[in-house]
Amino acid sequence: MPLTHLTIIAIVQGITEFLPISSSGHLALIPPLTGWPDHGLAVEIAAHSGSLCAVLIYFRNDIISVSRGLSDLSVGRQSKNTQLLGFLAMASAPTMLAGCALVLIEPNFFRHVEIIAWATVIGAVVLYLADQMTRNQRPLETMKLSHAALVGLFQVLSLIPGASRAGMTITAGRLCGYSRTDSARFSMLTAIPIILAACGYNILMLSKDGTGELLSPILITGGLSFLASLGAIVAMMKWLRNASFTPLIVYRLLLGIGLLAWTYDIHELL
Repeated sequence: MPLTHLTIIAIVQGITEFLPISSSGHLALIPPLTGWPDHGLAVEIAAHSGSLCAVLIYFRNDIISVSRGLSDLSVGRQSKNTQLLGFLAMASAPTMLAGCALVLIEPNFFRHVEIIAWATVIGAVVLYLADQMTRNQRPLETMKLSHAALVGLFQVLSLIPGASRAGMTITAGRLCGYSRTDSARFSMLTAIPIILAACGYNILMLSKDGTGELLSPILITGGLSFLASLGAIVAMMKWLRNASFTPLIVYRLLLGIGLLAWTYDIHELL
């Protein structure tokens, strides 16, 4: 696979994974928009693994808290760390279950440009309304189990490419009254078990065929995705301290409308 192809996949994945603009939607659009062949499972796993490493490093203090929560839970002790662990489990479990069902039925059921386009537009509108209507600045430390459950239900919608996992979870966080930065923070933390589960399953599927000849592309894609993901996380968290999601929402609307025009061949309709 050409280096240019790998670089674009890694950068697209890295930038879009934690922004509310849908990494799965953007990755699914690369083949039809460029005419390139599908990049394959191994390369996609590498790209997601790079993003996973980036979020683990940036939120290392939260990861330490979750690890301590596991330790506390093993000895039957309740703490703020076990609470955070429980919230992440509640927010992640519905998507894992729904994802398993989708894999058994038809993994590519939603991977169509028309569906991606509508999900991109609708998700942008919902995020805008939630972001603008919410005036509360509730800190993440005050999270309730019901709020984590709502995040989990919204996250299930992210199985539709274009809806955006980050977009759905941030929307739920804003609806619950959390600040933009804490909504984004919890969104990225919920990505960890989701990406781990997805990569684990895909690696099991891929192990049947072997990946020795793909070692170089995998390392290149993973490394570039890590750098792009880390840069995107740092930039977004700084941006949200003094700004809103509006520029990203505008981008989503323009992308979605452009895809709809392309899908329905608007020139012929006119």
